[in-house]
Amino acid sequence: MSSENPSGPGPVAILEIGSTGIRLLIAEISAGRKWKVLDQAGRPVALGKDVFTSGEVSRESLLECLLVLRNYQELIATWGIREENVRVIATSAVRAARNRDIFVDRVRHETGFLLNIVEGLEENRLMYLAVRYALKNDLPLFRRGNAMIIDVGGGSTEIMLLRRGKMVSAHSLRLGTIRIGQQFRLTADALKSRARYLKDSVRNTVEFLSAEMDLSRVSVVVIAGSDARFLAARRGKELNRDCWTLEREDYLRFVEEIRDYSPEDCVRNLQIPYADADGFVPGNLVYRFFLERTSASSVAVPNLSIREGLIIDMAQGVDPELEEDFFSQIIASAVNLGRKYRFDEAHNLHVAMLCMALFDALAKEHGMNRRERMMLEAAASIHDIGSFIKGSGHHRHGQYIVVNSEIFGLHREELEIIGNVIRYHRGSPPSESDINYIALDREDRILVLKMASLLRLADALDRGHTQHIQSIRVERRNKTILIHTEGNLDLSSERLGLAEKADVFQDVFGYTVILV
Repeated sequence: MSSENPSGPGPVAILEIGSTGIRLLIAEISAGRKWKVLDQAGRPVALGKDVFTSGEVSRESLLECLLVLRNYQELIATWGIREENVRVIATSAVRAARNRDIFVDRVRHETGFLLNIVEGLEENRLMYLAVRYALKNDLPLFRRGNAMIIDVGGGSTEIMLLRRGKMVSAHSLRLGTIRIGQQFRLTADALKSRARYLKDSVRNTVEFLSAEMDLSRVSVVVIAGSDARFLAARRGKELNRDCWTLEREDYLRFVEEIRDYSPEDCVRNLQIPYADADGFVPGNLVYRFFLERTSASSVAVPNLSIREGLIIDMAQGVDPELEEDFFSQIIASAVNLGRKYRFDEAHNLHVAMLCMALFDALAKEHGMNRRERMMLEAAASIHDIGSFIKGSGHHRHGQYIVVNSEIFGLHREELEIIGNVIRYHRGSPPSESDINYIALDREDRILVLKMASLLRLADALDRGHTQHIQSIRVERRNKTILIHTEGNLDLSSERLGLAEKADVFQDVFGYTVILV
C-alpha cells in the first residue's frame, strides 16, 4: 500500500470493497497533516456470501459492484476530487476469490479505478494507525501495559498484540462472520452450536497466541469492528470524539442476552439494518470470548475503520518521527517472532547492531533507502531463527519460517525478500537453480544481494556468538574497506569468519574487507 501524500492538500476519496458492502469516505486533507471527514456512504453487496460459498465472485455480484462503483464515481466527481487522490481497496472477500484477477480487471476497464487488494497484515497496519489516532493519549495504559487490538470482519479476524506499546505480533485469521454464517443455518440447534463452535475456535487461537503473550495479562482490549461500534454508540461512555469505552461486565452481559438472536431478532429488537444483522451476533460473540480470556476491566471501541487509517496514512506522508515509530513496531514484531522460535537473542540483536553500523557507514556504496534499512534490520534480528528446526541448514529453515509467518507492517513481497536475505546470510551465494531467488524481480534480486552481503559481514564479526566486538568504525582506502574495532582484541575467529563470508560483498561492491 502506498503511503505517499496525495497530490497537494484537498479532498480525497477512499473506496473500500468489503465482504458485506462497498463504503465510501471523502475527507479533506489540509496543511499540517490535519484532516476531516466531508462525506461518507455505504451500499450492501454480498461479495462474501459468494466467495465463502462458491470460491468466486458471481456474475450478478460483479455487475452489482460495478453499478455501485459507477454511482460513487459520480459522487466523487461532484466533489472535484482528482484521480490521483482516489484510493480503491478490497479486503478479504476479493482477496480470497479465485477470479480476483478478472474482478480487478473488470473494475479497471469499466470504471477506471485502480483496485488494490490489501493483505491481512496491511489491514492490521491501517487499523493500527486508526486505533492509535482514535485513542490519542487518553488511554495511557495502552502504551504502558499489555494490549490487544481485535477486528472481526466478514471474512477474517485481525488481531494485534502489544507489550508496553510495542508490537508483539499481528495475525489475520480465517475467522469471519460470513464464514461462520455459512457453516450454521439458522435453526435453534444451529444457533446454540454456533456459540460452542466460536468458543472452541477462540480457545484454539488463544493457545496459539499464548506462545507470544499470555492473554490473561492483557489489561487493554481495543475492539475495532463495526458490530461493537453499534453497541458502543448506544451504551458506551465517550473517551474522546473518536472513541468510546464500555465496562467489561456491561459488554459481557449484553452479548449473553443476544447470543441466540437470529438476524430477524437483531433487526426487530435492536433496529440493526438487515444488511448488518447477519454478522452482528457472531462478531460480538468472538469479541466476548476473547475478552473473557483477558484481565481488561473495560473495552475501548474506536469510531474509525481502515478507511480512516488510510486517510491518516495519506495525511501523514513521510513524517520522520512517525515513520521511525512505525519501523520500531516492525522490528519489535520480528524480534518477537524470533522469541517464539527460541532464537539466540543476544547474538541476533548484536549482529543486527553491527549490520546497521555497516549500513550507515557504507550508505554511499549501497544506495539503499530508509525502509530497506528497516528490512535489513528485521532480517538481521532473526537471521538464525531456523536453528529452531535444525542447526545444519538453518539458513534454509529460516527462510521457510519467515515466508510462512506474519510480521506486522511487512507486505508479502517484503517477507520474500527478507527470507532470501536470511537464506544467503551464510553458505553459497545465489544461483540460477535457486527458485525462490530467481522468482524475485531483478531489482529485488539486487536488493537481496546487497542486504545479504552486509549481513554476512556483520554475522562474521560475531562468529563465536560472544559479542566480542562491541563497536566498529569503517574506513575506505582505495578498493579496501577497513573495519576498525575498539580495544586490544583477539580477532582470529572473526578474521576466519570474514574469509568465509566476505566473498559476496566483494563481488557486489568490488571492495576487499580487512578487519583491523
